[in-house]
Amino acid sequence: MAQDNAAKDKLKAAKAEAKKARRAASKERRKQMWQAFQMQRKEDKALLPIMIAVFVVAVAVSVGIGAAFGNWWLFLILGVLIGLLGAFIVFTRRLERNVYTKNEGQAGAAGWALDNMRGTWRVKQGIATTTHADAVHRVIGRPGIILVAEGNESRVRSLLAQEKKKTSRLVGQTPIYEFVVGTEEGQIPLRKLQRTLNKLPSNINNKKIDELEGRLAALSSRGGGAQMPRGPMPQGAKMRSVQRTVRRKTGSN
Repeated sequence: MAQDNAAKDKLKAAKAEAKKARRAASKERRKQMWQAFQMQRKEDKALLPIMIAVFVVAVAVSVGIGAAFGNWWLFLILGVLIGLLGAFIVFTRRLERNVYTKNEGQAGAAGWALDNMRGTWRVKQGIATTTHADAVHRVIGRPGIILVAEGNESRVRSLLAQEKKKTSRLVGQTPIYEFVVGTEEGQIPLRKLQRTLNKLPSNINNKKIDELEGRLAALSSRGGGAQMPRGPMPQGAKMRSVQRTVRRKTGSN
């Protein structure tokens, strides 16, 4: 009996601790969101007017529809909810665009963007680098193997070719995609990198992803691993937790 009571007490204490942790995490997310909003508002003078306009239009349209049906107050509530959601989406989109604009062209920016992707992506940054801050990153996902390079076009093309040759020996018929991040012709702008990878076709399942990750991890360990290029960290790296919070919020809505 005493043991049962002790177990119940432990369970109760664990639930209380978990609840406390959830509250703390929620408070931290709200704090991050507020900080992100204040930062964006100072840099983006059009943000607040656009958010207010979206909210007002949503409420006005909803009330107008409600009036036509003789139930305007119910549609008013709906309009407020839609307006808040619309304003929040405007904020997140403009925040992401601002972060990517700041990071464009900085060493390590592509690796940062890959590391912030949602979904079943396995990212290994800096599998090949040069002393000029060029780098090749490897991503394993449903499409297969994706090699993403950033830096000088001529140098990273040779790095990509070397990594593709080594990788193809281990992955068999698994598709291998290659991309170079940049603003030149034939390159992918940083802001479009995640979208481009998400549009790739699904070729393998999660079991195959795990298998490939194990094989390629062995390859990296034999090669002694690569060091990330020295240079300025992307400005958006400091906002990684903010970006994840924004995406979590957007996804929940």
